[in-house]
Amino acid sequence: MNRFKTSKFKNTTPKIAKKDGWITNVRAGSFSCQGSRIKASSKLVAFNTEQAGGGMLGLSSVKPGSDGQWTVTQISCHSDLVSDMDFSPFDESLLATCSGDETVKLWRLCDPELQQPSSPELTLRPGQGKLELVLFHPTSSGLLAVGATKSPLIWDTCRQDTPLAVLEQHGDQLQSLSWKRDGSLLASSSKDKMLRVFDPRAQLTPVQSAKSLQNNKDSRILWAKDDLLVTTGFDMMRSREARLWDSRKLSSSVSSTSLGISSGMVIPLFDDDTGLLILAGMGDSVVDCFEVSASEPFFTQVSHCLTDTSTRGVAMVPKAALDVLSCEVTRVLQLTDSCIVPISYQVPRKHSSQEFHEDLYPDTAGTTPAMSAEEWWKGGNKRVEKVSLCPDKLPKPKAAPAKKKELPSGGNQEDPARGCSTSSSPLSTPSSSAAPSRSPSSTSGLSSGFLPSPSQNAKAIQSLLGPTSKFRHIQGAVTHRDTHITNLRGLNLTTPGESDGFCVNRQRVAVPLNISGGQIAICERSQPGRLPDTAMPTIQNSVNVVDLAWDPFDVHQLAVAGDDAKIRVWQVPKGGLKEILTEYEVLLQGHTEKIYSIEFHPLASGLLASSSYDLTVRLWNLENGEQVKLLTGHEDQIFCLAWSPDGKLLATLCKDGKVRIYDPRKSTAPVQEGPGPEGHRGARAVWVCEGKYLLVSGFDSRSERNLYLYSADSVSSGAIANANIDTSPSTLIPFYDPDTSLVFLTAKGDTRVHIYEIVPEDPYFLDCSNFNSSEPHKGFAFLPKSECNVRDVEITVGLMLTKSTIEPVAFKVPRVKKEFFQDDVYPETAVCWEPALTAAAWLSGSNGQHKKISLKPKDMTPVSEAPKEAPVRKYLPSSVYLEEKTDEQKKEELLSAMVAKLGNRDDPLPQDSFEGVDEDEWDD
Repeated sequence: MNRFKTSKFKNTTPKIAKKDGWITNVRAGSFSCQGSRIKASSKLVAFNTEQAGGGMLGLSSVKPGSDGQWTVTQISCHSDLVSDMDFSPFDESLLATCSGDETVKLWRLCDPELQQPSSPELTLRPGQGKLELVLFHPTSSGLLAVGATKSPLIWDTCRQDTPLAVLEQHGDQLQSLSWKRDGSLLASSSKDKMLRVFDPRAQLTPVQSAKSLQNNKDSRILWAKDDLLVTTGFDMMRSREARLWDSRKLSSSVSSTSLGISSGMVIPLFDDDTGLLILAGMGDSVVDCFEVSASEPFFTQVSHCLTDTSTRGVAMVPKAALDVLSCEVTRVLQLTDSCIVPISYQVPRKHSSQEFHEDLYPDTAGTTPAMSAEEWWKGGNKRVEKVSLCPDKLPKPKAAPAKKKELPSGGNQEDPARGCSTSSSPLSTPSSSAAPSRSPSSTSGLSSGFLPSPSQNAKAIQSLLGPTSKFRHIQGAVTHRDTHITNLRGLNLTTPGESDGFCVNRQRVAVPLNISGGQIAICERSQPGRLPDTAMPTIQNSVNVVDLAWDPFDVHQLAVAGDDAKIRVWQVPKGGLKEILTEYEVLLQGHTEKIYSIEFHPLASGLLASSSYDLTVRLWNLENGEQVKLLTGHEDQIFCLAWSPDGKLLATLCKDGKVRIYDPRKSTAPVQEGPGPEGHRGARAVWVCEGKYLLVSGFDSRSERNLYLYSADSVSSGAIANANIDTSPSTLIPFYDPDTSLVFLTAKGDTRVHIYEIVPEDPYFLDCSNFNSSEPHKGFAFLPKSECNVRDVEITVGLMLTKSTIEPVAFKVPRVKKEFFQDDVYPETAVCWEPALTAAAWLSGSNGQHKKISLKPKDMTPVSEAPKEAPVRKYLPSSVYLEEKTDEQKKEELLSAMVAKLGNRDDPLPQDSFEGVDEDEWDD
């Protein structure tokens, strides 16, 4: 009898989740790449998004939260399109990504509700050009197959410098890779119509190959059972098809099945336990399911599922996440343009409810690696130990302590700022850490799997993790919509990289418009809401705006640098613009070429610095409109200007790779000069720690964004510390809060604000929680400290410019006793909105400093003076629980319980709950 007539999966039924079970708030985009658009572990699902040009991934959970809803967040991964991704089969939180930026990155992800890591645990740079594919090994920890444009690479992540093997170059673009289930062989398909099977440990050339594909368009290869391979692609008539191959003989296929005519490639997914093959066409609204056999008829169609939306990608959920008591044998996640749709495949059984059917669930591969990458490379052929999916046989989870973001987790350090784990050994897993031979990267300490006991006190944990910031749990949130300025139109989004793009003060916002005549919109912060559709009054600068800045001591005075090498100073009337402003107050001219940037002096009124393409920095006295200083020494483009907090020194960063410190009143040449960032895309600087250090954001030689910290007394010695941030083409713009020593960094076009506490000793950078916006912003500027709501523990407030709105973002420190003034986070603050001296006094050699005031409202008591509360005992003394009861006490308790139960006469009898059965269930 044909085995398919009696197959236990012949009636497998796909069930599309109801719409309230869909993962929404997804923006998948329609990128062209060879890899997966979506991948799932038993816990998380990652997918491509259209944000940041495809360089960001969306992240959600496989199961909804306690409220029945899914949380969707984003993580910035690469500076180019994420072309492929894969979860480790041994660690549900470890994700590998690759990209057109020529890197492979490993990310240790968290629950979507928590802050995701801002940087990868490991970055590999194969140097093979654009990368298309990445795939974890099925049996060995720390082993990856990476697909460059034409060559597969085998990489042991513990040996980060070079790959283990670079396999034979293909004749055309590599389109797919697949490991055999036992991890011994690697199969590939490519645009040259070739199928290849490699044994990477034996030879770099294929052990089997054949030019067997009929069409070079979008082929995919997948290892099925034993020696069988499945390919999807197109035949000579451009009809889609699936073929079955014997990997030992690739000259001709074993069988094939037609999938109809359509232009989108077919994505195959295979379940080794059931033999079910899922086929979904890109752009289609159909998901087919076949059962694959090693004997005829080879392909047997099980179901033909019509979906509500078109497919952008599909992923199979691991077995550990299935509802086995409902006879769910596999689950597919369909990625669409705006949501992720779960499709559950269930085998109908008469007594399926809350019953485990062993015939549907053979033992499946577990999550403990069989060996390390080093053992595999030396010839090991161990298989992953199989485990049962029966709920009664699953190991009982150990009681876990309450979640605390600052506590470590497993063999990894849990980042206190992010609330998720980071690891010094990126591929160490909870399962493998217990076996010393599992990973060649195992070392002592955290990477070897050391797990601090939950009972350790805070000091012990502190010594383990190192210093942490008291602001690590800072929370950034967009304020209520009533505070937004909306309906902004015609924004100028092409201001130079040396400009912040817009500027703010306590009363108003200045935004350049993309309108002829260099027009600037002035928005009053006291008048939020929707701007009129009609033309609004503007400043007409007459030439294109390259940079602009509010006078820190005059909320009405705006300096604007134009591309005609002139600076115009405008006076905005009280109450804001009521009509077009065409007459400037002061004209500053002296530069011979276009201006880069302008910067007001932090202490002296009416003193402005400017840099230009003529490679000079000039100081201007706005009181008389005259140039007062001319600084030289630059050999290339000047990226930025930064005054020291005491106003004595001026720092510059230049494209010639130098950091320069000027004392303008003593010399026109730099008094210090040292090496700056290696990258030449751009850089910014800000003075920190009371002016003792200079913080520089820039790019390294690999175009990755970095922070560099210089001692202000010895710039020539180079940076004393640096921190890698991420990979992105835009220059990070820093804002420093001297009261908390927090630096906020973001760039035009970013969705994330990175936050660090800067300390004057090792490790110098203390990571804090980041702020993420739903869409890329066009600029970010911060307000003076006086604008913070101390009653809500706001430590700074920024304004975020989007393509049509200006939205306030409040950064708060979570505190319990908000009724008290938090004097530990609010020291006396400088009155930076009032000048300490005049420009003339400063030029004559005088120095000054801002007076300081307390931000404490009169009706609030400092938290340091709050009455001490007596500690409340949460639990009874152990003696209560350990007290031995007498036999009489035990008898009395037992009798009381029996009487109470018998006394409830309303309880139904057991037989009242019996249900009938079908007639055919009775024995004849």
